[in-house]
Amino acid sequence: MIRIASLGMSHETAPVALRERLAKDPDNVDTALAFMRDLECIHEGLFISTCNRVEALYTTEDPDEAKKSILSLLSRLGGIPEYRLLPNIFSFEGMEAVSHIFRVASSLDSMVMGEPQILGQIKDAYRQATKAKTSGVVVNRMMHRAFHVAKRVRTETGISDAAVSVSYAAVELAKKIFRDLEGRSILLIGAGEMAELAATHLIGYGVRSIRVANRTFQVALEKAEFFNGIPVSLEEVGPQLLEVDIVITSTASPEPVIKYEQVKGSLRRRRNRPLFFIDIAVPRDVEPRVNELENVYVYDIDDLKGIVEDNLAHRKDEAVKAERIVQEEVLKFERWLKSLEVVPTIISLREKAEEIRRTEMKKSRSALGSLTPAQLKAIETLTVSLSEKIINDPILVLKKLALRTTRDTYVNMARRLFKLDQENGDKG
Repeated sequence: MIRIASLGMSHETAPVALRERLAKDPDNVDTALAFMRDLECIHEGLFISTCNRVEALYTTEDPDEAKKSILSLLSRLGGIPEYRLLPNIFSFEGMEAVSHIFRVASSLDSMVMGEPQILGQIKDAYRQATKAKTSGVVVNRMMHRAFHVAKRVRTETGISDAAVSVSYAAVELAKKIFRDLEGRSILLIGAGEMAELAATHLIGYGVRSIRVANRTFQVALEKAEFFNGIPVSLEEVGPQLLEVDIVITSTASPEPVIKYEQVKGSLRRRRNRPLFFIDIAVPRDVEPRVNELENVYVYDIDDLKGIVEDNLAHRKDEAVKAERIVQEEVLKFERWLKSLEVVPTIISLREKAEEIRRTEMKKSRSALGSLTPAQLKAIETLTVSLSEKIINDPILVLKKLALRTTRDTYVNMARRLFKLDQENGDKG
C-alpha cells in the first residue's frame, strides 16, 4: 500500500548552522530529485530547500527503506554524518505528512506565522519536481490541495493581516495616518538596519521619494544611491521637515537629533500637513514633547514593539481558525486517497469485461454471416452497452465502500467473485 511521508529539518528542529549546510548549494534540489527518481522504494517526491527548512515529501510502499535513503541523501548533501543529523530531523507518515505540508504551505509552521514567502517557495519546489518528472498522481493532487488550503487560510482568516515586524508595523501606522502612501516622501536619518527596512517597505507601498541624512556624508551618498534618493547633510534636516511626510530616525546620537522647537517652527509653513516620525533609535532621536504638537505623530521603538506583540497575539487567535481549515482539508484528501485503493480493482473489472466481450464477438463473428459496416457497428455498440451495464452496479458499490473500514473485505470479495487475480488460462 502506498504511504505518504516527509522527512527533513526546519527552524524548529535544527540550528541555522546545520540548515545552511544543506541549503547553501542551489543545485541540491536537482541532485535530490534525481536521487529520489532513481530509488526503487520511492514512487513520487519533491524536495523543499529554503533558509528555514530542508525536507523531502514522497510516496513509498516501504517507509523504513525510504526513510533510510532520504536520511542518507541529506547527509551527503550537507556533508554531515547521519548521527549528527538524526537529533535534528522530523519525520511524518500518512495523514500527519499531509497535515504537515498543508500547514507549511499555509505559513502555520513558519518562523513568522502568516508570512507569505513560503507558499511561493513551495510552488517553486513543486515546479522543479514536475520538471524532473518526480511528481505523479498523489503528489500532484496533494500539492494542488496544499495551495488551495493556503488560499483558504489567507482569505478566511486574518493570520496575514497584522504586521509582526517592527519595519512592517511602521508601514501599517503610516497607512493609518495617511491612508494612501502613493506620492509621499521620506527622510531617513541614520543607517540602522530596521530603519532602512522600514524605508524599503514604504517605498514598496508607493512612497515617491527618499532623502537620506547621515553624520558621515559619504554614507548618506551611498545609501541615497541604493534607494535612488537624494543625500542631505544633518544640518539640512530642519529645512527637509518642510518637504517630507515621514521621518525615520535611527542614529547612535546620545542626544535627540529632532528637537521640539525645530518641528514646531516648521508646522505653520507645512500648512497643517501631517508629519509622521518613526523613531527606532535607542536613546531616542526625537524629543518626546514633539508628539504633543498638532498633526505630528511620533512612534518610538517601544510603541512599535507593542504593536508587534498585539499583532502576534491576534495571529495566534487566527491560527486556531487556520488549523481547523487544515484539519478539514486533510480529511477531504484522506477520502480521495482511500478512493484510489479501489481503482485498480475497478480497472481490472472493466478490462476483464472488455476482454470477455471481444472474445465472444470474435467467436460469434463467423456465425453472423455477411454484415454491413453499419450493422457491425450496431452490434459492437450493443455488446459494449451490455458489458458496461453488467459491471456498473459492482463498480458503484466499490466506489461507495471506498471510505469504509470494510473496504478491503469487499475489494477482495469482488476480485474473487470475478476471478480478477487468476492467470490467463487458469480455469480453477
